[in-house]
Amino acid sequence: MSKFYLAQVNIAKCLAPLSDPIMQGFINNVDKMNAIADSSEGFVWRLKDEDKDAAVLVFKDDTLIINISVWESREALFNYTYNSDHIEVFKRKKEWFSKIKMMHLAFWYVPEGYMPTFQDAKDRLDYLNAHGETPYAFSFKSKFTAADALQYKTLN
Repeated sequence: MSKFYLAQVNIAKCLAPLSDPIMQGFINNVDKMNAIADSSEGFVWRLKDEDKDAAVLVFKDDTLIINISVWESREALFNYTYNSDHIEVFKRKKEWFSKIKMMHLAFWYVPEGYMPTFQDAKDRLDYLNAHGETPYAFSFKSKFTAADALQYKTLN
């Protein structure tokens, strides 16, 4: 069996344009959060800022912040999200982002070496919102494995 990693997308809707002073606290922490991710155990890859212009074409909303990354495991991503210094910034999200009524976070498995695209991310979020959690798209609430995802693909 090939090696698979966990891909994730999360989106957030800004309260104001990034140039607005209200967003300054978030902007001031982006490099810190990226550095924490980059040095976290189990981190594989993340979307770089210079690639984000294409997001507007896929998501059709320039007020969204879109983060896509790949991790060796669900546990590695969980540890970064909730057990690293990332949590201090994460706790402040209401200062910068409005609540999104749909699922704004999705996980799925990708083969080693694959870098998820904006279209992959949108497809998984759309699926999750339409069908709920399955091995095709899920969140921290579910503990699907790569084997579950492979089997799910063959059944559907």
